[in-house]
Amino acid sequence: MGFSPDITERLARARADLRMGVPIVLSEGLIVLAVETLDSIRFAHLRTLSGAPVLTITGWRAKTLKARAYDGDVARVIIPEDVALTWVRSIADPAGDLNHPMKGPLRSLRDGPAGPHRAGIALAKAARLLPAIVSMEINDPAAFASAHNLTLVPGSAVLRTDPSTLNRVIHARLPLEVAETGRLHIFRPDDGAEEHYAVEIGQPDRSKPVLSRLHSACFTGDLLGSLKCDCGPQLRGALAQMGAEGAGVLLYLNQEGRGIGLANKMRAYSLQDQGFDTVEANHRLGFEDDERDFRIGADILRRMGFSSVRLLTNNPAKVARMESCGIGVIERVPLKVGENQHNTAYLATKAAKSGHLL
Repeated sequence: MGFSPDITERLARARADLRMGVPIVLSEGLIVLAVETLDSIRFAHLRTLSGAPVLTITGWRAKTLKARAYDGDVARVIIPEDVALTWVRSIADPAGDLNHPMKGPLRSLRDGPAGPHRAGIALAKAARLLPAIVSMEINDPAAFASAHNLTLVPGSAVLRTDPSTLNRVIHARLPLEVAETGRLHIFRPDDGAEEHYAVEIGQPDRSKPVLSRLHSACFTGDLLGSLKCDCGPQLRGALAQMGAEGAGVLLYLNQEGRGIGLANKMRAYSLQDQGFDTVEANHRLGFEDDERDFRIGADILRRMGFSSVRLLTNNPAKVARMESCGIGVIERVPLKVGENQHNTAYLATKAAKSGHLL
């Protein structure tokens, strides 16, 4: 192979290209552009090709727009010849839904393979963009990619669900307010995605269940003290309890906004200001209730030598996920902190729709 990138590295390139508005090509015969970063010049150029551009959105977004999702989890919407890029963006982004609710009727494709379109949506999500793509079928995708200097990847590789391999980068002593015996471990996935961290308190016995928490990054709550969620109090409460017991491991996973990224999380907050709850907001954006991958936490625990935990969480899904990944959850330790007048409804939704034990 020499210096040539392997498939993992090419997929990382594809994500980066989409974030910058550069098209990518799927070897199944599809040119793909992310709606969020698509500009009018490339949109116009796409229309000069001998094909019909298609807008693919998720099943959740299609449900909001009353569009037929013949493919189940995605809908391939036909783009009318007379619409501008603003129309495409209005279908993908729910920001203006209440002001302009009538966007149809929308016509969806029901014939042809949906797999490549599904792969394009997966890449947009992995790039932390709105889950919507504009695409067009092309002949000889390899030649097309070469002629336009575009990244070529197989859609089948995009849709593989195996987690990326995590590599331990470094760990060092880090005295903390809750315990001077703190140590920070850095783990880097080999797919070029975000790094994840493990905060180790004391010297936990690897042969016994360790007090542990899977904490997803929350810039607004952890750093800014946001009152819209309970993340900051949970982070500090978990560390305080580990410090009081003298041992523990807090996994800080860079899966902001339940895995949709900070920009999309702010879009969800904006929708919440319009009256939608946290789950409804995610669905209107086209995301699942929760896009996180807790297998990352299980992998880090194993690499640190732990096989069982006392898990600090109110989320039964985390318990089930750890156990399905081979990490024994000996005890679920409740962590009920941080409720205030600004997040009462948010917490109620987590309990009612996501099963959190509050």
